[in-house]
Amino acid sequence: MKKSLSILLIVVLALALVFTGCSQPAQQETKEEAKQEGGEQSQKSGDTLELAFATGGTSGTYYPLGGSIANVWNNNIEGVNVTIQPAGASVENINRVSSGEVDIVLAMNNIADDAFNGTGKSFSKPLKNFKAVGVVYPEVMHVITTQASGVQSIADLKGKAINPGPPGSGTYVTAMKILEAYGIGPKDYTAKPGSFSDAVAGLKDGNIDAAFAVLSFPASAVQEIATTNPVKILEMDGADFDKVKELVPFASKFNITGGEYKGQDNDATTVTLQAVMYVKEDLSDDLVYQLTKVMYENTVEIAQGHARGKQIKLENAINGVTTPIHPGAQKYYDEKGIK
Repeated sequence: MKKSLSILLIVVLALALVFTGCSQPAQQETKEEAKQEGGEQSQKSGDTLELAFATGGTSGTYYPLGGSIANVWNNNIEGVNVTIQPAGASVENINRVSSGEVDIVLAMNNIADDAFNGTGKSFSKPLKNFKAVGVVYPEVMHVITTQASGVQSIADLKGKAINPGPPGSGTYVTAMKILEAYGIGPKDYTAKPGSFSDAVAGLKDGNIDAAFAVLSFPASAVQEIATTNPVKILEMDGADFDKVKELVPFASKFNITGGEYKGQDNDATTVTLQAVMYVKEDLSDDLVYQLTKVMYENTVEIAQGHARGKQIKLENAINGVTTPIHPGAQKYYDEKGIK
């Protein structure tokens, strides 16, 4: 009996060894296949170049327009995936692209010039690690109040509650210079800085008397305010414009057409700057060439995603750009005869 049991145990052990020996190659093969598949997936992921595009607040123009431009790039440039990010706009964006934190940004041309030269209160030293691609659209300074406020001019803002824009934005920096041009200092008003959404809410509920907003024209944010609170756009014209021009050299006159905003029946003169696209200086020439070409040659498609796409004009691509242009973009402009 014991002998039979011993024989049975030997047979079981032998069979176990056989099956273990057979299973090891299969398991090893499975691991090798998984390793190879994982390697192939990594390689495929590596074939797509991921680019980060910093824009602005979700209630402004930069964010939705940037999203439309990114979609057009992704649909027309093989091997590229551009992802947009909401951001604090011009000052923050120039700092981030210069440090290499993001690849592409939108910013006002006057802010980029300040950064490159290390001038103004926003930049303690020159930033050189970024290059211009080109002008995207004109940015219009809206100094907005309501008809009910009784404010008739920028000079009347002394003693008032003002939203000068999001801190770190081109709107905020430019607003400070405009107020300075009118002799209005930080102690002469109550500052309530915030986003464009904050400005809309503040003007609608009466928590602020006026707001500064650099937006495309016509601006949906201003139209939203005007639906319940007829607005007034405060003008900068004549000698007042000359004073602003001294502090904001890139400013040019812009006519806000009467009737576009409820309450603003007459034309109003304000100032405009340029929204420009900038990139990290070490992006390849071929990549930036493609980004430039696709943006300026697919404006109809961009406009389907955001109306400001209609204002992207190749003939205006380098107007107001004073910082160095990326060689990839310059190659495209040379081909098209843009000077």
